[in-house]
Amino acid sequence: MGIVLVAFNLRPAITSVGPLVGIIQEDVGLSHWSAGLLMSIPLISFAVMSSLVPKIAHRLTNEKTLLLGLVILLIGICIRSISMTVFLFSGTLLVGVGIAIGNVLLPVVVKEKFPQKFGLMTSVYSSSMGLFASLASGISIPLAHDLQFGWQGALIVWGIPAVIAIIVWVLLIKGNPAHSNKVKNVSTSANRTWRSPLAWKIALFMGFQSCLFYITMSWLPEIIHNYGISRGAAGWLLSLTQIIGLPASFLVPIIAGRLRSQVWIACVLGMCSIVGYGGLLLGSSYPILIMSIVLIGLALGGNFPLALSYIGIRTRNAGQSAELSGMAQSTGYLLAAVGPIFIGYLYDMSHMWTVPIITLMIVSVLVMTFGMLSGRDQYI
Repeated sequence: MGIVLVAFNLRPAITSVGPLVGIIQEDVGLSHWSAGLLMSIPLISFAVMSSLVPKIAHRLTNEKTLLLGLVILLIGICIRSISMTVFLFSGTLLVGVGIAIGNVLLPVVVKEKFPQKFGLMTSVYSSSMGLFASLASGISIPLAHDLQFGWQGALIVWGIPAVIAIIVWVLLIKGNPAHSNKVKNVSTSANRTWRSPLAWKIALFMGFQSCLFYITMSWLPEIIHNYGISRGAAGWLLSLTQIIGLPASFLVPIIAGRLRSQVWIACVLGMCSIVGYGGLLLGSSYPILIMSIVLIGLALGGNFPLALSYIGIRTRNAGQSAELSGMAQSTGYLLAAVGPIFIGYLYDMSHMWTVPIITLMIVSVLVMTFGMLSGRDQYI
């Protein structure tokens, strides 16, 4: 229950922003590249924090560190809902720090608590993330317009799941103080991991698939809106993208956990991504647009839990998982942080979505390549 509640909080604070980007730009006065920076700040936080989280958890225990992350997340959600540029960006930074802690530690906690059910538990919490991520994308515009919350109210709503998760984790820590003290087993000697070629392949796979995800969350509504679809409908289509990915989120880790090699899984997901983004070039046709969204959803929904699965499958214990999780997410999200800004910059330069979409297809090829290389039967 605690794991799932943390998972509920790891996407909505970010995916709720995409459909609202246009409104926020008009209200605060942001260019496309600075709006892309707004979406990239959490990723920069992920990159900086991910290598530090195992060390913090080693001192505080995994449970207390997760609780700390939830509190920071809640503070960030509240601050960024103030309609001033400085609060918008500083709050977003804190949101990124809070989510980074959960991103790194959830695979470690699952590896430690459920070593024989790692694939199943990864499916459960990654599907939980996808469910709330899709919900956040879909209801952002209705909250802002129909219920007249404004973009500020539509963002601060996502503090509610954080409050619930904080209460549960406080009870978990108070109810199991002795057990919490036993969790100080996260190794901080990660030199071997940083020298591992396989670890770097997993890190690049994590980075490029995250790059695709956050670019899509940031700019897909604007791409769809460019074809004459209303912002509200574009938000729901973004939500559909994530709902379509839920079956893949649930099934991919289970299948991956039962196989020695996951190469073919990465190949299939990569082809879905390439064809899906390619279809956006023909997006003026509504059936093609829907088919593209379905394929993109399957790819995004499957690649992220596959990356999480590699963290458990390619390591032998929770200590190694912590090292690999921190290293892969630190370097991976640093790479991903460039994505939304770069796509926004390309649009500012060309005033068309053609070049950004072609760039997404190229990134999809890289995701497939490093996913297949990481899927070979070996350990770090």
